[in-house]
Amino acid sequence: MAIYFEEAKSVEAVTSRLACADPRFERIMTALVRHVHGFVKEVEPTMDEWFQAIQFLTNTGQMCDDKRQEWILLSDTLGVSMLVDSINHRRPGRATENTVLGPFHVANAPRRSMGDSICLDGKGDPCFISGQVTDEDGHPLAGALIDVWQTNDDGFYNVQQPAVQPDFNMRGIFETGPDGKYWFQTTKPLPYSIPDDGPVGVMLKKSGRHAMRPAHTHFIFERPGYERLVTHIFVRGGEYLDSDAVFGVKEELIADFTRDSDGRAWRCSFDICLKKCEGGGA
Repeated sequence: MAIYFEEAKSVEAVTSRLACADPRFERIMTALVRHVHGFVKEVEPTMDEWFQAIQFLTNTGQMCDDKRQEWILLSDTLGVSMLVDSINHRRPGRATENTVLGPFHVANAPRRSMGDSICLDGKGDPCFISGQVTDEDGHPLAGALIDVWQTNDDGFYNVQQPAVQPDFNMRGIFETGPDGKYWFQTTKPLPYSIPDDGPVGVMLKKSGRHAMRPAHTHFIFERPGYERLVTHIFVRGGEYLDSDAVFGVKEELIADFTRDSDGRAWRCSFDICLKKCEGGGA
């Protein structure tokens, strides 16, 4: 029996026409229709507001290119990225917590020797970050790849300033030895603003929110047989820890950064625990 469209039965009218071959896709589409229609019925947008929403989504897509992903920024600033990440990386026990990847990771950063500096532009206060990578039983993990990246002292990732910063500035990949330990030189991370010159910035301003992220360094830890870990180390006592624009802060990821007695450099020690893949696969 055909279901013709009417306000009270709008969800049924749309979902009754789904004929998905993939059950998972059908579940996703049914939930999408139900929640979107529920949102519209709750808000009751005017035609002008509906068109503004369409224009916002259009502008978001038009802002994307190979250097800028406005859709990821939108997902991040609505807390959706963190929610998806948390659902997919539930880590009870000792395993280190995940957080969002962010839009500025770059694949194939150069391999560097343990202890090397990732700072190629000479800016910022020197900082030494170190730790040990272990499994959940505390055994050191050799051969773990550590992909590291952060902003420079001006608050920009190198891909945001391709004509200003050296290639792969503030990026590098390191590999642990038999003791599982890692150490490298960077600069003390500082708070910075996510790009706010696009539609996401407009949304934040109209919401009474800022675009700042607390000081942090990004990491990806990978080793065969263990879950890939995407995480940050945040600076304890820093600004914006409780108001991160992308909701990326977890208490377990806040670390102490201390200055050397001579005042020349900062140091941070942060150990990492990787979770084995279920079934032992990579």
